[in-house]
Amino acid sequence: MKLEKTLLIQNKLGLHARAATQLAKLAVQFDAQVTLVQGEKSASATSVLGLMMLESSMGKEVVVISEGQDAQAALSAVEQLIQQKFNEAE
Repeated sequence: MKLEKTLLIQNKLGLHARAATQLAKLAVQFDAQVTLVQGEKSASATSVLGLMMLESSMGKEVVVISEGQDAQAALSAVEQLIQQKFNEAE
């Protein structure tokens, strides 16, 4: 199963080191390949460096692609983390 969803980065600092680390720790918990795509760039959700190289800042859209046995659960968890602004205080 392959799922895709476009999400908006809403936290002030975007996909910086702490947010990327949170996302990577979350992504490895699922039996799914989770990839984030922004423009011409893409990165595995389990690669902190790759995620940071996307340079996703506040207001940018990323496409989250989830494939595998836990595709739906992984996509939902990633979506929740992004919508919660990586649990950062405003």
